[in-house]
Amino acid sequence: MAAISSIVASGVIGAFSSTESTLTSSDTITVAPAKLQLLSLRNATAGALTVVIDGADGTTVSIPGYGTVSVASGYSISLAAGEQKAVILSTISMFLQGVVTITGGTGAKIQIFDI
Repeated sequence: MAAISSIVASGVIGAFSSTESTLTSSDTITVAPAKLQLLSLRNATAGALTVVIDGADGTTVSIPGYGTVSVASGYSISLAAGEQKAVILSTISMFLQGVVTITGGTGAKIQIFDI
């Protein structure tokens, strides 16, 4: 299990280095709720992937007007071969409680920007 580091982009003027990390079968990320974080995933494999981002402490959340929703299985992102997607982590914060693990993305490229 590898820990994926974020790339500090706040306060940067102009171009900056933004190296991709390669996901293994199970990796961890550090979520910083006080920062705006953008996670970018690129499927560098020849097949489709379903990447799951899951906080160990996520169980259920109450959504006004909707009721109680389970977040225990994590947040899934489907990627076709060669496809790239991004997510602002604060928009899926209910899935990111506790230690956050990423699975299902072996061979995908990831970047996390602290903006």
